[in-house]
Amino acid sequence: MTIGILALQGAVQDHEKVFRRLGVETRQVRLPADLEGLSGLILPGGESTVMAMYLREYRLDEAIRARAAEGLPIFGFCAGAILLCSEVEGPGGQTPGALDLIEARATRNAYGRQNASFEEELDSDLGPFPGIFIRAPRLEPLAATKIVARRKPEKGGEAVFIRQGRVFAASFHPELSGDDRIHRMFVETCSA
Repeated sequence: MTIGILALQGAVQDHEKVFRRLGVETRQVRLPADLEGLSGLILPGGESTVMAMYLREYRLDEAIRARAAEGLPIFGFCAGAILLCSEVEGPGGQTPGALDLIEARATRNAYGRQNASFEEELDSDLGPFPGIFIRAPRLEPLAATKIVARRKPEKGGEAVFIRQGRVFAASFHPELSGDDRIHRMFVETCSA
């Protein structure tokens, strides 16, 4: 099994470390040919507008959509989640998502800028989970999107981890938490 990690910009090495701990091989993805033979694909955190620009420039957007249509599991974290959503809300208004693979609205920097980053325990299908939020988007499910984790009710209860079929999106950064359960769940999905 080989999990690809989009390596155009963003937190690639942190995800590689988690998969190494799990004994899973990774490959950095920069071009459409890098998608060949993958069991799954990670879209890491970073700067979503820059990542979207490179996706178009290298025609990775088309290649990723084609692989998703074939059933390739894809997981976007923070900026990667923004890329996956069908709608994106930001300073310039609402725009379509770069990949449009999950029916949800992402609101950029919904929890504040870099200096407003925070950690909190989340309620998830995997049990309590540590959430690390850095310039995180708010994720609003729009259709048949399953909520896997949310903030605690006293914190607003918003969805922060959603799933539609084999496409996953999370607002937070589990790769920084030391808790590998979310990556392990993704590996199990890729194995199925």
